[in-house]
Amino acid sequence: MEVIGVRVEMPSNQPIVLLKEIDGPRFLPIWVGAVEATAIAFAQQGVQPPRPLTHDLAIDILEKMDAVLTAVHVTHIDQGVFYSNLIIRDSAGVSQTVSARPSDAISLALRGAANILATSELLDEIGIEIPLEAQTGQENQEVERFREFLDQINPEDFVG
Repeated sequence: MEVIGVRVEMPSNQPIVLLKEIDGPRFLPIWVGAVEATAIAFAQQGVQPPRPLTHDLAIDILEKMDAVLTAVHVTHIDQGVFYSNLIIRDSAGVSQTVSARPSDAISLALRGAANILATSELLDEIGIEIPLEAQTGQENQEVERFREFLDQINPEDFVG
């Protein structure tokens, strides 16, 4: 999955992060909190705060412990709540799985250059499909409008 961006859904004023299948037509919208949306937007924009934010700190800790975040898996949704796991590999090559909110997992993945994965079952259940042919044609306008929106927002837009 690739992170298309963060936006505020109207009229609910609820931030969402939009993921897209790398080799497919499906999109996965995940509703997140304002603070989490800001953290994801910061990571996407390459904002380096003077002091590390929580997600920056977590990546720094992993690096100091000679461990790496290899992937995050968005696994399922239950009663409107998304679930995900962090896959962390230590210096001996042993991988551990840690449960995490998808918003935190995505923020960490962006900072640690880790893969973002979603299960086929989740995409089948709630993925929004835009055919690949349509993405290159007229219906690509919605994706393009979303990208234009992202270019115009600042992380401060999510602080309230």
